Amino acid sequence: MTSGAVSNMANEWVISGGEVLTEEGFAAQPLHLGDGIIQEEGSAGAQRFDASGAWVLPGIVDVHGDAFERILEPRPGVRFPPEVAFAEAGAQLLANGITTAYHGLTVSWEPGLRSIDHARDLVAAHRAIAPRLGGDTRLNIRWETFAIDHVDQVLAWLDSGSGDILSINDHTSANRTLEAGAPKLERMAARMGVSAVQAKRLIDEIWARRDEVPEAMARLCEGARHRNVPILAHDEVTPEGRAEGRRHGVTVSEFPMTEQMAIAAREAGEHVIMGAPNVVRGGSHNGALCAGSAVRAGQCSVLASDYYYPAQRHAMFRLLDDGALPLEEAWPIVSANPAEAAGLTDRGRIAPGLRGDLLVMDRATRDIRAVFVAGRKVFERG
Repeated sequence: MTSGAVSNMANEWVISGGEVLTEEGFAAQPLHLGDGIIQEEGSAGAQRFDASGAWVLPGIVDVHGDAFERILEPRPGVRFPPEVAFAEAGAQLLANGITTAYHGLTVSWEPGLRSIDHARDLVAAHRAIAPRLGGDTRLNIRWETFAIDHVDQVLAWLDSGSGDILSINDHTSANRTLEAGAPKLERMAARMGVSAVQAKRLIDEIWARRDEVPEAMARLCEGARHRNVPILAHDEVTPEGRAEGRRHGVTVSEFPMTEQMAIAAREAGEHVIMGAPNVVRGGSHNGALCAGSAVRAGQCSVLASDYYYPAQRHAMFRLLDDGALPLEEAWPIVSANPAEAAGLTDRGRIAPGLRGDLLVMDRATRDIRAVFVAGRKVFERG
């Protein structure tokens, strides 16, 4: 047998003894992996994984994760090399069953942590290390609408073929009202590496260019549509704003600020993303919509890790234990639905022909026993 044949055989698996979440619900049946995908049947020489007493679930898809920033800079002004941070984030993702992740990369007009030079360094580091990670990690490029000088750079990144998505953000319109001494202004100043007085001046200077924002946004969204890149909108406030975004090709609402906003998006058949930590904690830490209530009301279709990687899987069991949804109905909120929102048609569900992205979770302890990505076992506990 050639070394290539040995390698291929090592990535052929039959996972048996578990409850598999199929398209029709949970079923006690074996699951076959080979050539990176879920197969109808397995080969006689496939390795066996005993999933007795466990659920076999689609891998989690995280379309909005900011926890990477806290790994990169765990304390203000204390930064680690991006390659180290991406590797650590990759390990944490797999340990929490996240097989596809979009790291939130802010592209802003600000200096400091969210400067364009820092963003370029992060993109370069991610492009270099991503192929070596066990999971599929990409970027959610979060463009601030006042980053009007960086449209061409974002379009160049979208041309790379790395499967990134685009999110439209406008925090400047709200931040322009911050007064001296405001805690948020102090935090922004620390992030920028300047004094609060300087931060206020920089906000005022960029606000003076607000007439340039509509053209920049139209050009970026047109470029994203031309490249078939999904466009998301973050922190939308009104249904009118959602309608305007829709005209630009924005198809997903991220963290809507009002219930009206979430309802308008869902009634239009669009996905609404909220934070899984919100569900786990029983409410928002900053007064935003309650994600658990939104899920129950059908106003939220996707839960993202936001700032805490374990939150997605724990949110599923909070919904289950609270009687909101059975697990087979809740799980697509972190698998099939986010995959659809990100334009991924090859994952998020367990069915023949799809990528072999899945996790094995103990039914008694709810601990993750193993994680498979593209048919390869990349994580095993114990």
